[in-house]
Amino acid sequence: MGRYVIRRLLQMIPVFIGATLLIFLMVNVMGDPIAGLCGDRQCDPATAAQLKKEFGLDKPLWQQYLTYMGNVFTGDFGTAFNGQPVTELMASAFPVTIRLTIVAILFEIVVGIALGVVTGLRRGRPVDTGVLLFTLVVISVPTFVTGLLLQLLLGVEWGWIKPSVSTEATFGELIVPGLVLASVSLAYVTRLTRTSIAENKRSDYVRTGVAKGLPRRRVVTRHLLRNSLIPVVTFIGTDIGALMGGAIVTERIFNIHGVGFQLYQGILRQNTQTVVGFVTVLVLVFLVANLLVDLLYAVLDPRIRYA
Repeated sequence: MGRYVIRRLLQMIPVFIGATLLIFLMVNVMGDPIAGLCGDRQCDPATAAQLKKEFGLDKPLWQQYLTYMGNVFTGDFGTAFNGQPVTELMASAFPVTIRLTIVAILFEIVVGIALGVVTGLRRGRPVDTGVLLFTLVVISVPTFVTGLLLQLLLGVEWGWIKPSVSTEATFGELIVPGLVLASVSLAYVTRLTRTSIAENKRSDYVRTGVAKGLPRRRVVTRHLLRNSLIPVVTFIGTDIGALMGGAIVTERIFNIHGVGFQLYQGILRQNTQTVVGFVTVLVLVFLVANLLVDLLYAVLDPRIRYA
């Protein structure tokens, strides 16, 4: 196991460098960030030259990337165009998005897997058909429609929640935004769990457990569910980074100042330091989540061993 972890960590290095290089190149061709600093008026040549020198934009692109990566490994993600260090923006944004992601993941795990197990064990029955239709509707409706609808009904019409999340962004305030963020992924988890349960239900080890007289609950939880969760865990693990980076719409609807909000502001203002810094951390989140998912396979299926 130890050798496998070390090998995976070494493999993450070129992936991290390649991903950050690609993002760095893409962000730097979005437009002229200096034009965004000057607002509606065009910068005069002297001011533009001074700003480019101040932010290191007068250097070749490859040199900017090497300088940036060197600073990243020392914990310096640069300075935003408003003069605020990017690490300060991360310190205020990431805790909020992490709480929002935790709420969304809990919805996926608890509700998605529970509905998947129920429908997988009762495949072809009315409850199965109803859940399938419901998940299809959830997948078909865009996230911004779901978010605006829940905000209008629960926040404005019925007054059950606040239409906008406060600056503290407590777990209680993030329940509805977390449900909106997780809605599409929850539907996929439900359908994926249902398919896996229905396929494994006909396996030999399930029939053997039933023939030995084991209680149905034990057969389902200890044998059937455990083996059926491998594809579900894979999806949820890769979805963690996607939820954190893809929360732009949800955070905009509920006025949550998290990672999605900062990315939106950075893209809108062509703030390359902010965008590249946040995406760099999200790349690390993706890589670590994938590593943890691979290690979790051995816990779910004892037949899996890593050399």
